[in-house]
Amino acid sequence: MKLSILSSAMLALSLGVSASSQAANDRYVIQVDPQKKGVVKALAKQLGAQIHVDGDGFIAATFSGKDLAQVKGLLNNPHVKLVELDQPRHLMSVYADDNGDPMTQQVTPYAVYQSQADQVTFNPNAGIKVCVIDSGLDRSNTDFEWNNITGDNDSGTGSWDVNGGPHGTHVAGTIAAADNGFGVVGMAPGVDLHIIKVFNDDGWGYSSDLAHAANLCSAAGANIISMSLGGGGSNSTESNAFEAFTDAGGLVLAAAGNDGNNVRSYPAGYSSVMMIGANDANNNIADFSQFPSCTSGKGRRATTDETICVEVTAGGVDTLSTYPAGMATASSLTADGGFITSSSMENAGSVTGSTYFMGTAEAVDSAANGNICVIDRGAISFHDKVANCEASGGVGAVIINNEPGMLYATLGEANTTSIPAVGVALEDRAILLAASTMAINIGTSDFGFMSGTSMATPAVSGVAALVWSQHNECTGTEIREALKATAEDAGAAGKDVYFGYGIVKAAAAHAYLTANGCEGGVTPPPTGGDITLSLNGVKSRGAKFINLSFAGLSGSDVDVYRNGNNVATTANDGAYTDSLNTKSTLSYTYKVCEAGTTTCSAEESITF
Repeated sequence: MKLSILSSAMLALSLGVSASSQAANDRYVIQVDPQKKGVVKALAKQLGAQIHVDGDGFIAATFSGKDLAQVKGLLNNPHVKLVELDQPRHLMSVYADDNGDPMTQQVTPYAVYQSQADQVTFNPNAGIKVCVIDSGLDRSNTDFEWNNITGDNDSGTGSWDVNGGPHGTHVAGTIAAADNGFGVVGMAPGVDLHIIKVFNDDGWGYSSDLAHAANLCSAAGANIISMSLGGGGSNSTESNAFEAFTDAGGLVLAAAGNDGNNVRSYPAGYSSVMMIGANDANNNIADFSQFPSCTSGKGRRATTDETICVEVTAGGVDTLSTYPAGMATASSLTADGGFITSSSMENAGSVTGSTYFMGTAEAVDSAANGNICVIDRGAISFHDKVANCEASGGVGAVIINNEPGMLYATLGEANTTSIPAVGVALEDRAILLAASTMAINIGTSDFGFMSGTSMATPAVSGVAALVWSQHNECTGTEIREALKATAEDAGAAGKDVYFGYGIVKAAAAHAYLTANGCEGGVTPPPTGGDITLSLNGVKSRGAKFINLSFAGLSGSDVDVYRNGNNVATTANDGAYTDSLNTKSTLSYTYKVCEAGTTTCSAEESITF
């Protein structure tokens, strides 16, 4: 017997907003001397600014009608360290369906199985807490351990436990929905949560809100920050806040973005933040998942850094999770009493009846009278199929996909039908055609589906919390490395820009840390051997250069490391010149490696 899983037609959730709700372009972050913040705030107010965030070592304020250069001029004060744009940050759920169906039994989302979260037991005594920065968690949903949840409100967003849209409630459920016999189950069921509501009803906030939220997460004792959000442009105040959280032993994760391009989004693009991509139930990359390059800069100045691109992925397509009570609709379908996974298309209601196979339903067919129409996809629109069924006297319609997978669809804006209609997967066609009776129900629910890297990010956050609960002696960075080391390779062989290291696997990461400890049993990479490296310092017109000469590398490209950091990937032509932007005499240590490998020369040092 198949489990009845709530499903719904996916609707696009635009990241754009109307002109009346656009983020201001005259809002700025001012880094200040903490002891003199009051002086700067008073000065800003005298200049007509509106203060929005009073953070740790910074404020955020709007200077109406003034550009960055003007504000810098107005705040030319010794107590002001830096003035920068307060970059907008948006929710990142691309496909959202606020349709679903009430559930009387617990359903495990596919991503839980895919990420092996069902194979590891969450340890509630480990003290792990996840801080979710989003649009709030609605207290109306009962599928949470509410005694384990706290929160903070941000300026102007309202109470943290009242939803600002279903996004934040959906995200929180993917991490922590309780294992209680109904609803859904999260990756780390019942893990402690701290909710920070930073998004307004229009679905956007600012980089300063996130910087302030990071400090609140830290104050709440969180180990993990999960952010299903992002936007263009970096911001040093925001970056510093997440770097401080990571340096203190925490783990920060953020969504790669949903535009299906290679643009780097922030905060995911900061080195201190683990960037998460999305895959589907078939281990394919989601077509919306962004894939920025790990390389920045050009030519000899190009550098490669795996922490500024996708590191791992998790299920983020058609993800079932919690909604604010009654905000979703759902379908259920039975065939001869056995549950069949379905997707609600249109028209609430409950019907039962005998089945009638109507082919592709291209015409009225009186034999369908009083029956539930079973219809193949193809030839005409979904709406016209259902309309023909209804005109034939049919009481409900089941449309079968013509390709593998679930049929998610609607009947269009001009829907004139009234009978309940659902979509089903091609894989269930034989069962449906053989069934004598069916029952369809479409109604409201506390559970529904969304798609996006927004859904993949809490999946990885929950897996991290789950694994960390079994290894709470580790740091967040060590958990991050374990997740990458044990991810299942997907897509192109080896690490790639779409999947990073691959699809995250909880049981594999748990076993890895159990066998090897927090440091992962890392052995030093092979060095020396037949690979040689020599260094020579040169000054020219006041500039300083280090000439590297190397031999013994067999690949077409070479990674160049200075003081442990990859500063360039260059052609294997035996030479590279590193330009140093300093006049001081300093010591530098270099090595060269086969590009993308740990086959390297011995380290050589020079003081110059």
